[in-house]
Amino acid sequence: MGGFYSSEKMTGLFAYESSDLDWCEDNYRHSEHIVEYFNTMSSLFFFVISPIMLYLLHPYARERNLAVHLVWIMMIFVGLFSAYFHMTLSFMGQMLDELSILWVLGLCYGLWFPRRLYPSFIKDRTTFSRLVMMITVVTTLCSFVKPTANAYLLNCFALHIIYSLGLEMRICTDQKVLRLCWAAVGLWVLAISCWISDRFGCSFWQKLNFCYLHGIWHILIVMAVAYASTLIAYLDAIYEIPYSLPGLQYWPSDNWVLGLPYIVLKGTTKTRKIF
Repeated sequence: MGGFYSSEKMTGLFAYESSDLDWCEDNYRHSEHIVEYFNTMSSLFFFVISPIMLYLLHPYARERNLAVHLVWIMMIFVGLFSAYFHMTLSFMGQMLDELSILWVLGLCYGLWFPRRLYPSFIKDRTTFSRLVMMITVVTTLCSFVKPTANAYLLNCFALHIIYSLGLEMRICTDQKVLRLCWAAVGLWVLAISCWISDRFGCSFWQKLNFCYLHGIWHILIVMAVAYASTLIAYLDAIYEIPYSLPGLQYWPSDNWVLGLPYIVLKGTTKTRKIF
């Protein structure tokens, strides 16, 4: 009997609408198999942007550390788990969605957090990365205790990243870098505004028959991550591989107002010898 109940409980974790979260979009409005149709479809935007960013950042990753690719590989899983969660609103879908985001943030901290901002008792990136890994594992385990608090915790991590970027930007005079920073922060502010409005202003948006802000959050947050991760990677390249003479460009055209930012390495064998 104990085994039966355990099996039943496990099945319940994957059951439709077993999560405590329910976003503003009307459930089963467009499909009897998909709980939140627009939120599910907008998650597919991750699958569009991630492969492009993998390609654009490859020269930098090849020179710096191929582990950089793990960030955008994990972003594909974020999109996959987000689509699964909104399709089912299952507890397991919620946990997979939130924990994949947590591990993306952990990867970013381990790979790119500036050495000059390390705690005094940490002397190298390997030790720092191990500490980040340990914190990420502990946070992963703790996230099952109070799942409804996970999203707020993740946004606190995002705020700390923005704070750290602010410290870096105080000593930056490159207008192209500053523009990228403001664009990244602006996209994040728009994204989090959509998230908060959908979460706490649902009744207002339902009156307007516009319940798609969480789906718009998906699109905006992918773009914010593309801008912010490129900015952080660029600053990392300045500090860690200065001989590569990193620069910023936008795809598909550097002259476009909107585009995906990426890093170009202008260094040669001669510049490597100089540094």
